[in-house]
Formats: sequence, C-alpha cells, structure tokens
Amino acid sequence: METTAEAAETGTSTRTGDCAAPPHRHRRPDGQDNYTISEVVAFTGLTAHTLRWYERIGLMPHIDRSHTGQRRYSNRDLNWLDLVGKLRLTGMPVADMVRYAELVREGDDTYIARFELLEATRRDVKARIAELQDTLAVLDHKISFYADAGRALASEGSR
Repeated sequence: METTAEAAETGTSTRTGDCAAPPHRHRRPDGQDNYTISEVVAFTGLTAHTLRWYERIGLMPHIDRSHTGQRRYSNRDLNWLDLVGKLRLTGMPVADMVRYAELVREGDDTYIARFELLEATRRDVKARIAELQDTLAVLDHKISFYADAGRALASEGSR
C-alpha cells in the first residue's frame, strides 16, 4: 500500500473517494490496471521506443512483466507518465527528470531537493513565458501595422 506522500506524488490514492488523479488524453478502461505497451502508446501518444528508453534511463519506475516477459503498465505508471509529459513541456532536461524520479524513489526525506528542483524549473518556465509574451507583443504590433497599411491601400484603391 502506498503512503499518502507517494499517492500525492503519482496522482494515485488508495482511497476510492480521492479525485486527485490528473486528466488523461485518452480514457482508460474502467476497472483496468494492467496495460500492454501498445495500449500505453495509445493512451499517451509516446512511442514504444520512448517508453523502453524511459525505463532504461531510470525515468520510469520498475515496470511489471507478464509471465511471458511483456511489460505490464499500471494506472500508477500512466499517472507518472502524465507527470513526465508535463515536465517535458517545461523544457526540463532529461537528466533533471531522471534525478527527480530518483528522488521520488528515495522517499520522503527528499522533499526539499524535489522542491528545489521543481522551483528552479518553475523559474525557467516563467522566464520563457515572459520572453514569449514580449515576442507576442512584437508580433501583435507588426500585425496591426500591416492590417492598417492594408486598409489604407484598399481605401486608396477604391477612390
């Protein structure tokens, strides 16, 4: 049974009334907690190669295997992949994502290190957002200029 901290970390819970799990791209079958790699590919949009690579580099926790050696993913694994996807979108380096995964596996004593890693990533994301907002303002200005110039040319042509 996972601890409350582990549940919060992975978006899962042993309590049935907990609604903390993040939304998923593709709906998972109700009552199922055992997925093949091809099903995970369909749920996540990741490739089988990427899933195997994540496992190889330590980004994915231990993935269960069937009696024939095929990978079997759980809902907890899919929740973890959701988080990894969000971290990828932040631009977090893979090495930092692997470090974060290691810290999670090490347990509650690593909360401060996890906080610091995520806080640094948050600062980077906010800086990128500010850069993009500045870039958007320049684009808006140029679009407005060309829209005004286009209207002026159109009104001169109609005279």
